[in-house]
Amino acid sequence: MTMQKRQLGRSGLMVSPFTLGSMEFGSKVSEAEAQSLFDMALERGINVIDTANCYAGGKSEEIVGGLIAKRRSKVLLATKFSVQMDADDANSVGTSRHNVIEACEASLKRLKADHIDMFYIHRPFTQNAIDETLRALDDLVRAGKVRTIGSSSFAAWQMIEAAWCAKENRLNRLAVEQTPYHILDRRIEREVVPAAATYGIGLTIWSPLAGGLLTGKYLSAEGRAASRLSPDNDWGAKHFTPQADAAVARLDGLAKKLGTSMTAMSLAWTLGRPGVGSIVLGPRNREQFEEQLSALAVDLSGEALAEIDQIAPPGRAIVPYYLDDAFADFRPHKYGW
Repeated sequence: MTMQKRQLGRSGLMVSPFTLGSMEFGSKVSEAEAQSLFDMALERGINVIDTANCYAGGKSEEIVGGLIAKRRSKVLLATKFSVQMDADDANSVGTSRHNVIEACEASLKRLKADHIDMFYIHRPFTQNAIDETLRALDDLVRAGKVRTIGSSSFAAWQMIEAAWCAKENRLNRLAVEQTPYHILDRRIEREVVPAAATYGIGLTIWSPLAGGLLTGKYLSAEGRAASRLSPDNDWGAKHFTPQADAAVARLDGLAKKLGTSMTAMSLAWTLGRPGVGSIVLGPRNREQFEEQLSALAVDLSGEALAEIDQIAPPGRAIVPYYLDDAFADFRPHKYGW
């Protein structure tokens, strides 16, 4: 399983097809487990680690900072801002100049680093004009504190608006978009993927397994009972629909026919999609990580790809639970993912 590096859009960065995600470091993943996963990632050729200031209330960044300290030159560091960090501070949220600068300085302190390789706007925040955000990010790039700037879960129009604004004002452009994408939600194929290709924006992918739905663990009643998702809340209920159940069952059957796991098949599918630079994985242990990495050995035939298209048609979503709430009324994203 070769971890062949890919160019990430116009950034010029060469990234591994998988990124080590650290959302649960400091919460469900202990520091010792995080160290083991980080060591395994480097051994297998992964050169990107992804975190955010809000993960575990900042603890994830602290752990990541400790992990990369002795290998900083070998690892690309990505983090994010815009989700509220302090419930008592109305200015610790969003994309104002104040919060962009403050969030960067706080992240650098937690990470014990002198620069961030990829600094993402964690979620769209349309109360602030994009030029204010880009000017602040441009200042951070010019100061050497940030190398590459990006967005996460932006719509295509927001990516293009940012590109136009940067050009008009001679500012550093957003070079990467981290977007939700998997077999059960293919909406980005309509506009986000073409926009990214047109403007040289690299794509990294978050939640490529649909919150665990594409691992197959929810196929049984026992798996659902033991899961972190519940049909009793609005977000979890979007996973558990007759359409989703039918699609997952068919995908599981296809994976068995191919002699692989649904996890590996699903990740292999996403790795093969146009424009995808790197997929953020969030393993909790080495066993999960091993299964996810096995996707590199899966080569999907044209017949298999055609069957996946029949199960989950291009450009459509069977489980559309990501962007609809974020853009419905232009309020900041309420979940803080």
